[in-house]
Amino acid sequence: MKTSTLSWVLVGILIVGIGWYFSRNDAPTFSPDQNLAVNPSENTGVAAASDEAPADVPPRAPVTTTVIYGPNGFSPSTITILKGDTVIFTNQGGDKMWVASDAHPTHEGYNGTTKNQHCPDTVGAAFDQCSVGATYSFTFQKAGTWSYHNHVTASDGGTIIVK
Repeated sequence: MKTSTLSWVLVGILIVGIGWYFSRNDAPTFSPDQNLAVNPSENTGVAAASDEAPADVPPRAPVTTTVIYGPNGFSPSTITILKGDTVIFTNQGGDKMWVASDAHPTHEGYNGTTKNQHCPDTVGAAFDQCSVGATYSFTFQKAGTWSYHNHVTASDGGTIIVK
């Protein structure tokens, strides 16, 4: 008799404990129609249910990054930007600057056309300054890793990583 009474008391304590756990405000509750999306900002290793930004978050404005060309080449020599961002190359050295995508001398690395085919670049599709100048800006519309050089001093170069 004592064993069965003790068993019923333990079952009662277990039921009360389970009821208390699920009545707390911070206890997880799930319903069959609940969308269990993972927050993409958390480093969980699990992909989010959607790549779209929430409706209440405004789209990111394009960013402009400056790369300086001087006596020691391009600085910084490697940058990471997002698709749609612009890079402004500014010559602050004594040498001439003509920024162009690799490979030298054809400049066909970014859009697949050679310097002779796309210069002058009237539509902004080629990552090529097309002539010597003090500044050059280019808006990157293609994701990838793009190496570039100074056409006048081809040993000076850098890399733009576009995500």
